[in-house]
Amino acid sequence: MHYRDRIRALREDHDYTQSQIADILNIGQRTYADYELGKTRIPIDSLIKLAEFYDVDMNYITGISNTANKFPLK
Repeated sequence: MHYRDRIRALREDHDYTQSQIADILNIGQRTYADYELGKTRIPIDSLIKLAEFYDVDMNYITGISNTANKFPLK
């Protein structure tokens, strides 16, 4: 699964709108929509924010793993 599919699935599974997630990332809704559509590559800092927000590790959010391990604590 590609990260754009994963971030959409996570958002929908948690019943968030694109606007709500865009606010968390401090970006516009259109920019976030472009991330989900694959029109714009999502910056790594935004991927990290999403992984932390959804409490999943980066391997899961990027589609490397299908196992949703917890976001690592510092």
